[in-house]
Amino acid sequence: MVVIVSLLLGGAFGALRAKKRGGTNFDIAQYAAVYALIFALVALFFTIFINR
Repeated sequence: MVVIVSLLLGGAFGALRAKKRGGTNFDIAQYAAVYALIFALVALFFTIFINR
């Protein structure tokens, strides 16, 4: 659950960041995808660490 929420928040954060920098639609999509993956991976490792 935490990973999914982090994935969505990361995508939104990346899209807003690219839009603020004046990126095109492809830039916005790329930033959203990369930030979503980064946030999801951090949340996944955090969840694994907490469960151990």
